[in-house]
Amino acid sequence: MAIPTLDAFQVIGDPSRRKMLMLLSADSMTINSLADNFDMSRPAVSKHVKILFTAGFISIHDIGRERHCTLKKDGFEELQAWISYFDEFWTSKLKKLETLLNNKLLVN
Repeated sequence: MAIPTLDAFQVIGDPSRRKMLMLLSADSMTINSLADNFDMSRPAVSKHVKILFTAGFISIHDIGRERHCTLKKDGFEELQAWISYFDEFWTSKLKKLETLLNNKLLVN
């Protein structure tokens, strides 16, 4: 079965994948170690891992017979760009409001 291509927001929209990312933020883990934290089948965990890998959120390295997952920056860049846009948007709006209020206070 083919893994669908999802945008970054669809990837993190799933609570299980968000939890996997949180777990991996502490340290790299094997797929089996990740699976131990979930009440789902190993194939289901593997599907989530593949989605995270395909979207660039994690890398997978084979070490012996085990597959180790590690966080990667790539997947987060789209999220950061989107959030930064709105940070700048709101900062600009709040600065305009501050200027307006300061001018209003000076007039009164």
